[in-house]
Amino acid sequence: MLHKKGGIMVVLSSPSGAGKTTLVNLLSKKNNYYVSISHTTRKPRSNEINGKDYFFVKDDEFKRLINNDEFLEYAKVFNNFYGTTRTPVIQGLEKNRNIIFDIDWQGADQIKNKKLNYKLVTFFILPPSKKILFERLSNRDMKDKLIADERMKQFDRDVLHWINYDYVVINDNLENCFHKIENLIEAEVNNGSKDYDKNFIKSHIDKLLL
Repeated sequence: MLHKKGGIMVVLSSPSGAGKTTLVNLLSKKNNYYVSISHTTRKPRSNEINGKDYFFVKDDEFKRLINNDEFLEYAKVFNNFYGTTRTPVIQGLEKNRNIIFDIDWQGADQIKNKKLNYKLVTFFILPPSKKILFERLSNRDMKDKLIADERMKQFDRDVLHWINYDYVVINDNLENCFHKIENLIEAEVNNGSKDYDKNFIKSHIDKLLL
């Protein structure tokens, strides 16, 4: 049973480089949508700000939060920890705010398993092709081919988790992808009809995994 009042939770996950964070930022510009800011032990990128993009913390502080059971979800990804603390999320939802999560499949599974008393809609974002994904990864400010190669190897494993999401959306055009997500959220909230072809998605994933 859902609260009659309260915000909704929207999860966006994707393999690294598929455009998830850009989509999260677009969604956050909508009225009453707020991004849940994760804690992480990784070092900031050149354009990232502590407290806005992430809370950047040392390993010891992250482990203290784990031991105090303060995380709604957390996971280790590419040798760094990422996690969402519970209190600000629940406080936001109680104030009727819609909370967006920019997290991976491990975190999404944990949030689903918590069975919180709020509406939850989950999205898995995919690139149009592996070639385009590699180009996106190679153009990041890290400029490190080894890192791009490592993420490409992880891609095949990450994609297998698409089945656990409510919707899979292909980011072949950012604007179209964003509007697709908007429309599906609206349909979920208002019990409207959903323009979603699961067989098409399955076919696209089969091609990505060739």
